[in-house]
Amino acid sequence: MIRARLAPLSLALLAGCNMASPYVRPTPPVPAALPVGESYAPQTDAKAGLPWTQLVQDARLTAIIQRALSGNRDLRAALANVEAARAQYRIQRAAQLPTITADTSASFARRNDSRQNSYSADVGFSAFEIDLFGRLRNLSEAALQSYLATEEGARATRIALIAETATAYATLAADQDQLALSRQTQASAQRTLDLVRSLNAAGLAGKLDVRQAETTVEQAASDVAATITQVAQDRNALDLLAGAPVEDALLPDSLDALTRTIAKVPAGVSSDVLLQRPDVLQAEHQLQAANADVGAARAAFFPRISLTSAIGVASSALSSLFSGGAFSWSAAPSASLPIFGGPNRGNLAYSKAQRDLYLAQYEKAVQTAFQEVADALAREGTIDAQQAAQRRLVAASRQAYELADQRYRAGIDTFLTALTSQRSLYNAQQSAIATDLQLVSNRIRLYRVIGTDQ
Repeated sequence: MIRARLAPLSLALLAGCNMASPYVRPTPPVPAALPVGESYAPQTDAKAGLPWTQLVQDARLTAIIQRALSGNRDLRAALANVEAARAQYRIQRAAQLPTITADTSASFARRNDSRQNSYSADVGFSAFEIDLFGRLRNLSEAALQSYLATEEGARATRIALIAETATAYATLAADQDQLALSRQTQASAQRTLDLVRSLNAAGLAGKLDVRQAETTVEQAASDVAATITQVAQDRNALDLLAGAPVEDALLPDSLDALTRTIAKVPAGVSSDVLLQRPDVLQAEHQLQAANADVGAARAAFFPRISLTSAIGVASSALSSLFSGGAFSWSAAPSASLPIFGGPNRGNLAYSKAQRDLYLAQYEKAVQTAFQEVADALAREGTIDAQQAAQRRLVAASRQAYELADQRYRAGIDTFLTALTSQRSLYNAQQSAIATDLQLVSNRIRLYRVIGTDQ
């Protein structure tokens, strides 16, 4: 029985005394290549990803992003978490090394007519654990992986901030265009209403035409009021991301001009690029930390050996404290081995469950990354055709409205035909702006989901 119990201990010592299983990266639960097909953009062999300084070629937006990277409070909090995790790692790593201390003491006692004095000065270390079974090494490894996970989390926050700032800037440009369009439509509808009222006064148009013209004016007025609010809210969102108010000189001129300054991001062919995303690396470091925690929990079943020692001088007289005969030393090794009871089995079961949890989270992070890239590629593969069709729709709607308006003024068609054409043109123009925003936003999204923060 004794030999059977000592066998695992002997094997542990011979095997290098590390209770953690070697970490092996799990096989990614996604296809090896990114999806292809009618919905997806053609793939190239170009290196996946793009630095944000190449993605954004607009000088004003570049200045706002740089301001956000230095002033955004969420990013500051993420960087503070990195510093805290680094400090925790240093604390845990220090446990593997002995702590050297220097102590001096003096005692005075008097008993009856005799007086006893003692002086000592020692240098040594106390309760230094000799890490035979890798408990401290695994705890240090877990702290290191937790620090690296936090660092990758900060990278993910940085990428998200760049993408959110660029998207907010594009949204502001789109809403400014929508506001200009609403005001233009309101002015055009007001001129039409004035014409219809004059025709009604001359007996050439009925009251129904007047009321129908008024509906277009009021709808445009309502859109103007709503879009003014939206533009103000867009600016507030941009100020929050930048960490300070953004001056008018840095605001976009138009969405069309901004579109030409946002580059297309290559996605590559292989899905292996997803494994380098910060959020995926963060999940992997968390998995590695959990694997090290399992090793530390296993090591807790083996003896914990510690050593307290000191070397110094001791004397009953202060004047002879550092004389040749005052040398002293002490050593106090100790060992403890759990036999019955204690939380060790529960800690080991908990560590294994946590490892399984982080494994599932890592695989889910890879799957989510694959879906996000696939969705962005599907949008990129069709957005150019949609934008071209939307612009043709605007041109056709404008020609239809001009003809309908001319026919109404000539008395050939009813005002309802002209009014319907005007509304169709307005809707087509609004949809065109929305499509342009989707194009810009998807390019920014592709930068974000591939995960390059340089």
